[in-house]
Amino acid sequence: MHKARKRFGQNFLTDSLIIRKIVDSIAPAPGQLLIEIGPGQAALTRPLADSGAELHLVEIDRDLAARLEREFQGNPNVTVHVGDVLKTDFGEITGGRPFRLVGNLPYNISTPLLFHVLQWSDLLIDMHFMLQQEVVERMAAMPGNKAWGRLSIMCQYRCEIAPLFTVRAESFTPVPKVQSGIVRLVPHREPPVRIDSLDAFQRLVIQAFSMRRKTLRNSLRGLLSAAVIESAGIDPGLRPETLSLQQFADLSLLME
Repeated sequence: MHKARKRFGQNFLTDSLIIRKIVDSIAPAPGQLLIEIGPGQAALTRPLADSGAELHLVEIDRDLAARLEREFQGNPNVTVHVGDVLKTDFGEITGGRPFRLVGNLPYNISTPLLFHVLQWSDLLIDMHFMLQQEVVERMAAMPGNKAWGRLSIMCQYRCEIAPLFTVRAESFTPVPKVQSGIVRLVPHREPPVRIDSLDAFQRLVIQAFSMRRKTLRNSLRGLLSAAVIESAGIDPGLRPETLSLQQFADLSLLME
């Protein structure tokens, strides 16, 4: 019996009804290329493998990876990769082919992991993740909502976000202290807003929300003057949480 390791943020999904619901939402099919992040004890892996899809598993825990190797050694469609997903090159795994991504993401790395995988948004068909419910709400938030922030903006710039359903804590072993949610992300084929530089856009958003209670006049000091902010038709006395994705894009175009 594998004991959940706190340093890896392990909480294993054991609820068969939820597992079925997740797999139905993913709807894997033969010929598709799927990567599962953190397969753990293979609760999702088994039905995904049964679909006939080409399945790659990325597992950081060497003991679990060895168990997965043994369980699926007779299945030519399943490949196990041992390593840290935050350092994983998905383009190398897929050979540059389009792929789908699924996983029960560890709560302690969920946000940096989302930013990491979005580097391959041009190859990603879709993503189905189990995340802390609070993270799902931040991803799907709208301007004016207290959850609206850097994660909302950067995810919505790259993807269409669709929260699917919540998962009660009792569906896991050990039982986590937080609620979970399933979310589907589908990368935009055309960006929803125009920006000239992703780096400039990210710097603007990061700086704005590093001081989210301050007005734009103060939080964007050093990047944009109040006069430049006004030239975009935006009141520099507003707080960043009130601005839309389009308005952040407009401001990024004015950065030098």
